[in-house]
Amino acid sequence: MNAHDDSVDGALLAYLADPDRDYLLARGTRRRFRANDVVLMEGDPSDHVHVLVAGWVRVSTIVEDGREVLFGLRGPGEVLGDLAAVTGLPRTASVRAIEPCTVFQLSGAQFVAVLRNRPEIAIATIKTVAARLRNAESARVDSAAYDVSRRVAGLLVRLAEEHGRAVPEGVVVEDSLSQTDMAAQVGAARRTVARALHMLRERGIVETGRRRILIRQLRVLRALARSEPNGTQGP
Repeated sequence: MNAHDDSVDGALLAYLADPDRDYLLARGTRRRFRANDVVLMEGDPSDHVHVLVAGWVRVSTIVEDGREVLFGLRGPGEVLGDLAAVTGLPRTASVRAIEPCTVFQLSGAQFVAVLRNRPEIAIATIKTVAARLRNAESARVDSAAYDVSRRVAGLLVRLAEEHGRAVPEGVVVEDSLSQTDMAAQVGAARRTVARALHMLRERGIVETGRRRILIRQLRVLRALARSEPNGTQGP
């Protein structure tokens, strides 16, 4: 399967034409990670880069009181660890697989050489970094984002299993709960639930309308709902 075909919107590979994509991946070494494996660790001085071609991961950091803040989910086609490769600074966040994943790993030097030799890849990387920085800043405002996102994922899975209807695009839940109702169900502020839903929409995992939710990636929601802060596994 062509890695480009399954790239999420806004991912690095989604911006690249076939020759640039092939050039990038040809310089990497294929690696696989199991569900819950640490892909990158916050504070690690290593500078290698992963291009994610299959599976989903979560990106997070630990705040002073020990809680985990979720910056976002990354899916097929996205690049991980590029800031450390370009700046030479330690990792600013941890990345953990929420399901089995496949990446192409490049050293920092290889990745920087790619950016120098292929301007289109460099421009695409800038676009993805800019979008991630905006999202990360929003996530820092709400230190409960990770836990609420996990609880919202669990609620959506239950709605899909109990009230969902299979459609070609995924599973649709008609007459679904409002954001206020969802907030009451998961025990969180409506604003926090809205932010969690925004992240899931942005990643193409769900689509929401007036009292209607289309779940495009039920498998990813299940994996997120099962995952626990700091890498432990729920029941």
